[in-house]
Amino acid sequence: MMHDHDRGPELHAPSSKTQGMLASRVDLLSQILAMVSLHGEIVFTAELSQPWALRVPPGAAYFLIVLEGGLTIANDQGRVLQVATGDLIMLPRGVGHGLSDGQCTTEADLATLMAEQFTAEQLNVSHGGGGAPTRLIAGAFHFASAAVPWVVSALPSVIHIPKASGETTGWAEGLGYFMMKEAREVYPGASIMISRLIDVLVIRILRSWVRIEQGGSVGWLGALGDPRISRALKAIHDEPYRRWTVLDLAKVAGLSRSGFAARFTALVKEAPLAYHSRWRLTLALSLMRQPDAKVGSVARQVGYDSEAAFSRAFKAQFGFAPMNAKSAMVQDR
Repeated sequence: MMHDHDRGPELHAPSSKTQGMLASRVDLLSQILAMVSLHGEIVFTAELSQPWALRVPPGAAYFLIVLEGGLTIANDQGRVLQVATGDLIMLPRGVGHGLSDGQCTTEADLATLMAEQFTAEQLNVSHGGGGAPTRLIAGAFHFASAAVPWVVSALPSVIHIPKASGETTGWAEGLGYFMMKEAREVYPGASIMISRLIDVLVIRILRSWVRIEQGGSVGWLGALGDPRISRALKAIHDEPYRRWTVLDLAKVAGLSRSGFAARFTALVKEAPLAYHSRWRLTLALSLMRQPDAKVGSVARQVGYDSEAAFSRAFKAQFGFAPMNAKSAMVQDR
């Protein structure tokens, strides 16, 4: 019997249809991430030994690169993930998580260990009972943007990129090397270097996750796994200021109006015109942060006839008026 790994590369090469769908997903991801500012905070190493368990505090988002050994972590559904050497983990929601060797249940607080053990010369955490080792590169970051809530809501609380997926080959090792140097030897300019490295890592993890999931995720990202709904999403993003109707988008998707509305809402978790409005206002936020932005001109640019209606919708989405967008950007930082 011939197994998949015995066959030629044509078996594993994605079809042109699949390639096009993946390209659309990555293009949308680029558009979304362009609206979101990532602020990298710190990179450190962790040397753990059995028995060990850690509590990652809520607040910041975290990433983990497993250099040696392994760990367990529970995902949104409560399923325990087995994370092996070479795997990557991202915890994008900042909700707090427990990590362990799979057996120990007495958790040490990671924030406390960091405060006690970090020095000006080295950022390293050591913890455990002296048994089998696990070594990590870890880092903390924030998604800093008023556009973040609906972006992050499409992400699971745990993103796992296994080394076995092939998605980490050729780049994770290189990034890990530079991150380890920054953690072990604190040089001038370290903060900007760390922030840039985290930017690259987070974007690369998300791109890899998009490829692995193939439509298994939820929200705007997971909906791109549906060829018909992905066409509608692409249309919205290609022409965000057009006065789309549900019927227009249904025609793009090749579905009936009612069938399209139900399918879109089930996948994206909001109605088509609500999604369009949210994306249009997200672009408006970026426009309002330009130096010479005027509320009226931005309102007209994004398709509102009334400045008052635009202001109401903008405040309902972001919690502040359009004229306060620049000061809100300072608070984001």
